[in-house]
Amino acid sequence: MEQIPLFPLETRVTRIDAARNTWRFYEMSVQHDLFGGAVLIRRWGRIGTAGRLRLDLHTNEGAAANALACLLRRKIKRGYRWASTPT
Repeated sequence: MEQIPLFPLETRVTRIDAARNTWRFYEMSVQHDLFGGAVLIRRWGRIGTAGRLRLDLHTNEGAAANALACLLRRKIKRGYRWASTPT
């Protein structure tokens, strides 16, 4: 089992299964918005493509970081692994 950082603000995970032709990535980062809140930016898709993008608005950075951690735990349960050293 992989260790999730305590308060991650950005991460990139991948799921690769050559036998099933599965080459997926999932990126998330927390950024401040212009109105004092925070935005969870999510990008996912097949490795080598631009993928899809989704922005989730949150009231503060803590709420966005909690959402990121929750999504990250879900992705790791589905077989995703760190693409690089998490920050």
